Amino acid sequence: MITRNPMSARERRAVGSLALLYSVRMLGLFMVLPLLALYSADIPGATPLMIGLALGAYGLTQAMLQIPLGWLSDRVGRKPIIAGGLLLFAFGSLVAGLADSLEGIVVGRFLQGAGAIAGTVMALAADLTSEEQRTKGMAIIGASIGASFALALVLGPMLAAAGGLGAVFMVTAALAIMGILVVFLVVPDPGRPDPRNRAVQRGQMRQAIADPALAPTYFGVFTLHYILMASFLVVPGVFEAVLALPRENHWQVYLPVLLLSVLGMFPLLRLAERHGYLRETLLGTITLVLVTVSLLVLLRAPVFYYLALLGFFIGFNFLEATLPSLVSKAAPPDRKGTAMGVFSTCQFLGAFAGGLMGGWALQVGGQAALVAACVIPGLAWLYFVGPGQRPRSAVAEESGGA
Repeated sequence: MITRNPMSARERRAVGSLALLYSVRMLGLFMVLPLLALYSADIPGATPLMIGLALGAYGLTQAMLQIPLGWLSDRVGRKPIIAGGLLLFAFGSLVAGLADSLEGIVVGRFLQGAGAIAGTVMALAADLTSEEQRTKGMAIIGASIGASFALALVLGPMLAAAGGLGAVFMVTAALAIMGILVVFLVVPDPGRPDPRNRAVQRGQMRQAIADPALAPTYFGVFTLHYILMASFLVVPGVFEAVLALPRENHWQVYLPVLLLSVLGMFPLLRLAERHGYLRETLLGTITLVLVTVSLLVLLRAPVFYYLALLGFFIGFNFLEATLPSLVSKAAPPDRKGTAMGVFSTCQFLGAFAGGLMGGWALQVGGQAALVAACVIPGLAWLYFVGPGQRPRSAVAEESGGA
């Protein structure tokens, strides 16, 4: 019989505080998602391409700097890098909040993304947890992203209704400063990383990027966030223009839809994990996301639109919760943290590409082109999931039980 030791008090404090830190930062990034397309359209000279760039800009600098800042944290320590990243994130939020042009918002969003600390936070979590508790700790931190996303879609419209888009960015800056206090007052001190591990980590990075068992999941998280960013170029506008829902009331749709989508996600998780239909559930939910995102762009009948929105978030939430778990299962034990860093980089690249390519498609070809821009990478994802794909852990379990 396998016994599982609970987390120590120090590990619980570390994981809880890092989950809070991660969620506070992601809340600030996600709050503008339902707002930018609406409020940026009021700025003179705004185009779909520029709005898409403003929406996804943070993803490019996030993706570019995740690994370099993680590498730097090995040399100077985790906490200084995390605190510096949060300061940069706060500065970018102030730039965007004070901007009177779309170009200024884009600059602020690039600066927000330059505070790329996701990989370093995960590395700190690894420093502060035992090997036995590490996967559990990273899962808890990863789950905080989904909670932040749901909360952001509700809080963002409320804050914007009270003070406009600028108020949302100012609150985001305040959240970043609060995060710095969490780093130094709540998160345990891990000490300095062992320099003997640096060469090993460089080799692990190359192996994690090239691992064929992880490639479908990397591409999957890229595509999922690509589709999310591209779709939100039009969804808030449909609420306002077609469904006749004022901006300040958009949260009244997001809140029940997100709550219901969480309830709808649990049967899928049970089907995938407990009953062993992981691949079939993945294929079904990817298809659900592709069908519903097409309806969200093209459909205008109110009742069916709300149903499509619910279906989209059921699929999105299931995939957002499942993909990190797939990385944890497929990555070898000595490369789990490295693989999560690559996973985060792909996620942010998807956000940037979705905003940019979605805005370009909408500008040059309208809504039909936007649908095509979402569906084509989604079909490629379906192909990669494919009938021959199995997590490495499943193969290991079968061979061990033979």
